[in-house]
Amino acid sequence: MAVYVLDKTDRPLMPCSEKRARLLLERGRARVHRQVPFVIRLVDRRLADSDVQPLTLKLDPGSKFTGLALVRQQGQRVSVLTLLELIHRGAAIRKALGQRAAFRRRRRNQNLRYRAPRFDNRTRPQDWLPPSLRHRLDTTLSWVARIRRWVPLEALAVELVKFDMQAMQNPEISGVEYQQGELTGYEVREYLLEKWGRCCAYCAAENTPLQIEHIVARSNGGSDRVSNLTLACRSCNQRKGRQPVEAFLKEKPELLARIKAKAKAPLRDAAAVNATRNALFHALLHTGLPVATGTGAQTKFNRSRLGLPKTHALDAACVGEVEAVTNWHRPTLTVKATGRGEYQRTRLTAHGFPRGYLTRQKRHFGFQTGDQVCAVVPTGKKAGTHQGRVAVRQTGSFNIQTPAGVVQGIPHRHCTLIQRADGYAYFQLPFDSAQPEKEAARTGAR
Repeated sequence: MAVYVLDKTDRPLMPCSEKRARLLLERGRARVHRQVPFVIRLVDRRLADSDVQPLTLKLDPGSKFTGLALVRQQGQRVSVLTLLELIHRGAAIRKALGQRAAFRRRRRNQNLRYRAPRFDNRTRPQDWLPPSLRHRLDTTLSWVARIRRWVPLEALAVELVKFDMQAMQNPEISGVEYQQGELTGYEVREYLLEKWGRCCAYCAAENTPLQIEHIVARSNGGSDRVSNLTLACRSCNQRKGRQPVEAFLKEKPELLARIKAKAKAPLRDAAAVNATRNALFHALLHTGLPVATGTGAQTKFNRSRLGLPKTHALDAACVGEVEAVTNWHRPTLTVKATGRGEYQRTRLTAHGFPRGYLTRQKRHFGFQTGDQVCAVVPTGKKAGTHQGRVAVRQTGSFNIQTPAGVVQGIPHRHCTLIQRADGYAYFQLPFDSAQPEKEAARTGAR
């Protein structure tokens, strides 16, 4: 992963390799500015003394994950510098708001002091978004601003609009030729892969070519609507044929009920993306940088054509007009939004009764929940080096969330602070060299 570099006045320079950053630190020419993501600051160079190349930050926004790729783009050729995957906490926010509403409803309905509803005197601005959706927007913009402070960004690219590529290339196209172009089926197939978990709906087979299958066969009057489509392996698709799904799964009533329920599942994630994509696009325009856009079908087509594995960060690298992607065999930095704590200091049971209390003081022994620490335990069952996000206790026995899991009961005296809490947890995922073959087998890519 590339290391971000600042000059002596904290202005961004070109990222460098890990080897070069290590040499600069060893020779005393740089200082550590930030640990995660790793940023160094030079002590002997200014921006005017350095050559800066234009860099582009590409985004693939989603309801739960947002992929970010920092690239050097020359024409339609893309060279990847950094891959990030941002995990949102919109579901946790929605759950907390629902719990708060339930508590208020109980106070009004029980024999307690009456509190009148205050819906009539609440006004909303014109571009109001629910808190869970506002979080997705604000978190993405926050990381765009952070990366802009660390690297010389000159352009942005985001997966947004659905423009008609075929009509742009050939204004005279029509009829069947229009329907069967380069991007035919990519939008529907990508949606079905996400909806059905990238496995056969009938036998749950994975890592095998999957075919689009009609739940109600077209010969029996079935339509091509998405609610009538699923994914099946070749053997299940052939065995089902034109049979009604009730007859095909008559010996598996649980599976039949699950397929019928999933076929009519609400498009909650798609609705979240649609509700925020225009707001995100306009917010990116306010950064003053040129913003390019691309479609989801175009991203899917570029990734399949180039043989890249399916990840949110690599999807971001494929946004827009892309001819080739190089240097993409890089680890991905996973950034999970955790928040900065909460005002509620009482832990409740499922029925709303207190089961425990948090301390009023958030910092203990110089540490706060969310800090990045390194613990070197010399002896005992927990002997070894543990690095990750810490959860503090008043007793001084801490928990550390590492990539391998939670390590409990680490004494505070063995912990060393790496970085103060900033509302995020960081994990670096190594690149899996077998992932492209797995993805090709799963999606049936040619």
